[in-house]
Amino acid sequence: MPTPFNIPSNTKAHNIMSSLVFFLQLLFIVPLALGLNHPNCDLTKTQDQGSTLRIFHIDSPCSPFKSSSPLSWEARVLKTLAQDQARLQYLGNLVAKRSVVPIASGRQMLQSTTYIVKALIGTPAQSLLLAMDTSSDVAWIPCSGCVGCPSNTAFSPAKSTSFKNVSCSAPQCKQVPNPTCGGRACSFNLTYGSSSIAANLSQDTIRLASDPIKAFTFGCVNKVAGGSTIPPPQGLLGLGRGPLSLMSQAQSIYKSTFSYCLPSFRSLAFSGSLRLGPTSQPLRVKYTPLLKNPRRSSLYYVNLVAIRVGRKVVDLPPAAIAFNPSTGAGTIFDSGTVYTRLAKPVYEAVRNEFRKRVKPHTAVVTSLGGFDTCYTEKVTVPTITFMFKGVNMTLPADNLMLHSTAGSRSCLAIAAAPENVNSVVNVIASMQQQNYRVLIDVPNGRLGLARERCS
Repeated sequence: MPTPFNIPSNTKAHNIMSSLVFFLQLLFIVPLALGLNHPNCDLTKTQDQGSTLRIFHIDSPCSPFKSSSPLSWEARVLKTLAQDQARLQYLGNLVAKRSVVPIASGRQMLQSTTYIVKALIGTPAQSLLLAMDTSSDVAWIPCSGCVGCPSNTAFSPAKSTSFKNVSCSAPQCKQVPNPTCGGRACSFNLTYGSSSIAANLSQDTIRLASDPIKAFTFGCVNKVAGGSTIPPPQGLLGLGRGPLSLMSQAQSIYKSTFSYCLPSFRSLAFSGSLRLGPTSQPLRVKYTPLLKNPRRSSLYYVNLVAIRVGRKVVDLPPAAIAFNPSTGAGTIFDSGTVYTRLAKPVYEAVRNEFRKRVKPHTAVVTSLGGFDTCYTEKVTVPTITFMFKGVNMTLPADNLMLHSTAGSRSCLAIAAAPENVNSVVNVIASMQQQNYRVLIDVPNGRLGLARERCS
């Protein structure tokens, strides 16, 4: 993956361009059938039912996007840490001056395209795999004929009788910063240095499981120029709170309610699922209030009140976990970040208590990249419990420890959040969410949690 541009953070246009360039590195679609050899892996025969879609991990044995030359365990961990760091820079620096995050601040996705679902787009339908992202507001799809895109397997608007471009006079066009309207279509043409990206704001029918959504608005990429903009393999389905997210566009169908259960990347069973709408949601769920922060309006905030390691409630500085709508600080659930990040003083307090309770006490602590609590021998670790208002989320060893392929090394998969941002966001990330069903219920202002075997 190429290194992203180094663009000054104090220039809004530069930030937007950097975000979109870096985001477009994630937008290339490949045929569904590639590499799907396991009998449970043929997604072309997958029948998503009702409003429920199957979720699979991008690095699972069944993924068509898995690397053909697998990295070593250490290299994979370091790569994911670097990808997370870039995403966290976006989440930390996202402080909007208005309540709606613009469509082109597209660094929501970054490189952590972890979980993928199948979608059908157009008439007749074309099968695509889209990465689900709870902190993104818009779908992005590279379209066929895209100049500079690496293949011809993108979405083909010409083959869809229901496709149309969004006009410059449409309200959706107002969500695009610096739109260009040389023709009748609302389009972008952003340039930085020797690289440029052009896209149209478009509409077509999208079908998720059995639900058709007509005139669904998405970004249709049609030109990429410059050596640093090579899109890899999948599109994006945004599940955030903004006006162009799936939840907003399909509000009449799904009532701004969905849940997901993330499978482990080691899973072949694919029992992970994304359930859209209020029906068929689990009954035995405990809830915490869902907060809305106008500084980062797309994100799903909750009230983290304490953290327990084993039976010990850790002494934490209150300001480091407080929800602050004036700065954007607080705690969010995010499907696109892989490893949970905590504000530095919170992380250090939790880490120190964790180390005290690891057995044997004589185990030697080492580090790996951003993980500073690793062990080279087999250890027994305590649980860590995130205590939200109204519900506790207890994480067993499988949700806490990364283990090397040989099993000789393990690391606590939680790290400190970056501090060079506008205000620090604590992120409950996807590894820690595995085998929990997370329910987002915007109309009732709540986030639900229930233990569920997803893999």
